[in-house]
Amino acid sequence: TRFKAGYLYELEKMLEKVLPHVMLKAKPNPESMIRTLKSDWAIFYDMLSGKSNSGFG
Repeated sequence: TRFKAGYLYELEKMLEKVLPHVMLKAKPNPESMIRTLKSDWAIFYDMLSGKSNSGFG
């Protein structure tokens, strides 16, 4: 499942309403995003980089 853009901002606003003095901030996890991108695009990278591409690219 994927979240829509801006969900962290909305999460911060909801947390601020419930816990006004806590000052919690939501941060994206860049390592997780990079792993997701690698797994999503690995097959295209392999096709274009020449690994078992059978003449493709």
